[in-house]
Amino acid sequence: MVRIELPRVGFGGAPIGNLYDAVDEDQARATVEAAWESGIRLYDTAPHYGLGVSERRIGAALAGRSGYLLSTKVGRLLRPAGSRSGDAPGGREELGFAEPDDLERVWDFSADGVRTSLAESLGRLGLPGVDIAFIHDPDDHADQAIKEAYPALAELRAEGRIRAVGVGMNQWQVPLRFVRETDIDVVMLAGRYTLLDQSGLPLLEECARRGVKVLAAGVFNSGLLATHEPGGTFDYLPAPEHVVAKARRIAAVCERHGVTLPQAAMAFPLRHPAVATIVVGARSPQEVRENAALRERPVPDELWEDLASEGLL
Repeated sequence: MVRIELPRVGFGGAPIGNLYDAVDEDQARATVEAAWESGIRLYDTAPHYGLGVSERRIGAALAGRSGYLLSTKVGRLLRPAGSRSGDAPGGREELGFAEPDDLERVWDFSADGVRTSLAESLGRLGLPGVDIAFIHDPDDHADQAIKEAYPALAELRAEGRIRAVGVGMNQWQVPLRFVRETDIDVVMLAGRYTLLDQSGLPLLEECARRGVKVLAAGVFNSGLLATHEPGGTFDYLPAPEHVVAKARRIAAVCERHGVTLPQAAMAFPLRHPAVATIVVGARSPQEVRENAALRERPVPDELWEDLASEGLL
């Protein structure tokens, strides 16, 4: 297993890939620059994020810089719309990105597919390499991803072409298979170890036992925990009322300790020994700076004790 030192905070590239709403080029670049100025040195992106838009924007913003870690993902190839039949593996995905309709995502977890995906990502990034390649969302392709995608990436790791191999998902069961069945370095777990959802704890416990590092993404559960007054989306869909009600109860406990809900949401995952990094997305410089300021504020241990005693953790 490759040992890679991860910073405590990373920048998530989905929002500047036009997640939910379009972000113009100037704002996207300013957002990445604000992240750099705030000290963030890990940047995560994927072909999936806006059909390559996030990769192009992050690559352009990082050009000429050094001393950072960069990750992207494999498993979806970007192809001209209509180039594959609906019966072929893959096809169109509509997952909340404001994007043109001239390309479509095609699932491919074959060895050749992931090598092609990584090569095409480097072309969009305009950079010579990435540090981490994550196998992205192999929910319905777990066997192929373990048998074909992982060995291909492990070979690239052995050749020094990438530094680490990971799997990135918003569920914990398939990543647990990777941890147990492969020599994976890192796991990116989105939304399954947060203030509202700790279902991913079995995965984190296994990662801690095996020395696999976890990057906790989706710490705001796609938006519900991003403001002190909970609202918006939960797991990329309108938040159910019972989930909003729980978030409000958590916010009320936070308030008693002088802590805001997003402040607690960022601090919580890092309390687990397996979690090395939280990955936080942003769509504007203001969001970057606000999150950076919140991360600097201490969170008292008594907050977690009170949340647990009230059955909220």
